[in-house]
Amino acid sequence: MARNLDLTALRALVTVSEVGGVTRAAGLLNLTQSAVSMQIKRLEESLGTALFNRVQRKLSLTPEGELLSQYARRMIDLNDEALLRLTDTAFEGEIRIGVPHDIVYPQLPQILKAMALEYPRVRINLDSCFTSKLKQGFGRGEYDLIMTTEMRPDEGAERLSTRRLVWVGAPDGIAWQQRPVRLAFVETCFFRPIAQDALTEAGIRWDLAVGGGSEQVAEATVAADLSITARMEGAVGGLEVIEAGNALPDLGTLSICLYNAGRQNGPVIDSLLAQLRCAYGDACAAQRAAGAGRGSDRDDDLAGRLAAAE
Repeated sequence: MARNLDLTALRALVTVSEVGGVTRAAGLLNLTQSAVSMQIKRLEESLGTALFNRVQRKLSLTPEGELLSQYARRMIDLNDEALLRLTDTAFEGEIRIGVPHDIVYPQLPQILKAMALEYPRVRINLDSCFTSKLKQGFGRGEYDLIMTTEMRPDEGAERLSTRRLVWVGAPDGIAWQQRPVRLAFVETCFFRPIAQDALTEAGIRWDLAVGGGSEQVAEATVAADLSITARMEGAVGGLEVIEAGNALPDLGTLSICLYNAGRQNGPVIDSLLAQLRCAYGDACAAQRAAGAGRGSDRDDDLAGRLAAAE
C-alpha cells in the first residue's frame, strides 16, 4: 500500500533543523512546542528511524534526518509554488489576444495549453479574424496583444518572421491548371488583392469561385479541387503548396508581426510573449532546425521537452 509523508511534519522537521530547537521552531510555525514535538515523533515512528540527535541542548540531524530534510525542502517548495500559482491574485486576470485565421495552427493551441497549465487562474480570450479588423480593434483598445500578417507593418510592430505567400490547392489537385484560374477568397481577405494583382500582371485570366465572408466555404471549394487560394508558407493546413513553376506568378513575402498595447505587466504576459516569439520567430525556427542536425542525444532531449510542453 502506498504511504504518504505528512507535509506539515516535514515542514516541522526542516524548521527545527534550521533553528536548532523545538521552542524556536514552534514560534515560527505558530504551533505549540508539544505539537511540533509530536509531529517529529510521529514522523520518526512512521519511518522507523531517529531523525535528530540531542547535542548540548541543541538538536542536530542524524544521517537519516539529513537525507529526509533534503527531500522535505524540495517537497515543501513544490507545495508552496503550487499554492501560490493557484491562489495568488498576482496570477489572476484576463489577456485579450487577436490572431489571423491562417497562423492559428499549429502553434497557438500548444501555447494556450501551456499557459493554462502554468497559470490556471488567468483567462486568455482569443479572437481570430483578418489582420485589418484586428488592427482596427487594437486601435480601439479591444486587445492586449495582436499578431498580424502584413507587407508594411506599422510603427510599433515587432516583426517576428518573414515568410513567402504561396499558392495552395487540393492535394494532387489540377484546379491551378484551368483558365481562367478560379480563386477562393472571402471578401475581406488581405491576400485576395495580392493574388488578383499578381495574376493580372502575369496576363493570367482569373475569376472568383466564391463570394461572401465564409472562410469555411472558401476552404471547402479549394479542398474539392474547384479553386485555389493563397496562404503563408508553413500555414497551409490540410491543403498543398502548388509547385507550378512559372505557370503561376510569385506572390512575394509577408511579415508576421506582434503588437503589444503595453497595458499588462508581470510574469504572465512575459511568459506569453516569450512563447509567441519562440513559436513564430525566425530566430527560434533557425535554432530548432540547427538542433535537428546535431546528434541523437540532443534530439531526444528536445523531443522530450517539446512533448512535455504539449
